[in-house]
Amino acid sequence: MSRRIIIAGGGTGGHIFPAIAIANAMKKKDSSIEILFVGAKGKMEMEKVPQAGYKIIGLDIAGFNRSSLIKNIGLPFKIIKSYFQARKIMSDFKPDAVVGVGGYASFPMLQLAQQRNIPTVIQEQNSFAGKTNMILGKKAKKICVAYEGMEKFFPKEKIILTGNPVRSAISGSSVTRTEGDNFFQLHLNMKTVFVVGGSLGAKSINETIDERLDDILNAGLQLIWQTGKPYLAKARERAAGKPGVWVNDFITRMEYAYAASDIVISRAGAIAIAELCVMKKPTLFVPFPYAAEDHQTVNAMSLVNKQAALIVKDSEAKDKLIPMIIELAKDDAKQSELRRNISELAIKDADEKIASEILKIL
Repeated sequence: MSRRIIIAGGGTGGHIFPAIAIANAMKKKDSSIEILFVGAKGKMEMEKVPQAGYKIIGLDIAGFNRSSLIKNIGLPFKIIKSYFQARKIMSDFKPDAVVGVGGYASFPMLQLAQQRNIPTVIQEQNSFAGKTNMILGKKAKKICVAYEGMEKFFPKEKIILTGNPVRSAISGSSVTRTEGDNFFQLHLNMKTVFVVGGSLGAKSINETIDERLDDILNAGLQLIWQTGKPYLAKARERAAGKPGVWVNDFITRMEYAYAASDIVISRAGAIAIAELCVMKKPTLFVPFPYAAEDHQTVNAMSLVNKQAALIVKDSEAKDKLIPMIIELAKDDAKQSELRRNISELAIKDADEKIASEILKIL
């Protein structure tokens, strides 16, 4: 009988794409394995996972809404309902192991598995572990991490340093600079800044680009601007009629964006960092300041301290971001130093390492 694995979690591309990479790596090692994803209804995974060829079941679960307390009224009922749904999934699918990749659906599935003595594996992407993973880590069989020094969050004997998985389309990309420029209809002999605020976009980055777009273009730079859905209409209107600016809410072919870009402006999510290391891109991070335990700042500083990236505080982005980018674009020696140092932090086979660790516990 084939072995069965549940992969639980999602919410953003940073959780979903690594989870798919791990699933693909497991399938490569053992094609008979049955994999079921469990996500949160209404979230991005419900669309992206089936596109990758896997079945997914959504739980009626949501997180605590910090910005609108009234929206939390139904939360206790959602949590209770999601536990009943999780129990049904466990009883129907009968997994041999459950893997948590972070996100709302991760907690009920892993907690239930641990109560039933089903082995669990946690993939902790960040340099600062979230509270739920720290709770689950006590009973997990293995915890796959991307940063050193994680014994302050987890039992030392369970930790395995694997790195964060990067989509094979990116890690194995052979897209040339010319192909990248052509894909985005950009000029072949101009420096390109790639602005990426995560799959949902980044308000402060978008507003800064919007405000200072002419300064960027007047400095002889061109732009790939990934806005996220909420800012798309405004950005399109701002960029209308301006050559050298490509705008969209989401980029499906990220390998082309990396190939075309000289410098990247990015949030400091763990998977964005893993991709930037693999693609050797000089990067200026603007960490999302409201991430749990401010983990994006911790993630970014782990690179900044190794002279592998630059950082601007979200609150200072309006004043400092564009002058720093223009200065970096003029400084080829600094770009080379950042490119060299960030490339030394790349781990290309993290998906295979994690897949191996999961298969060992079955």
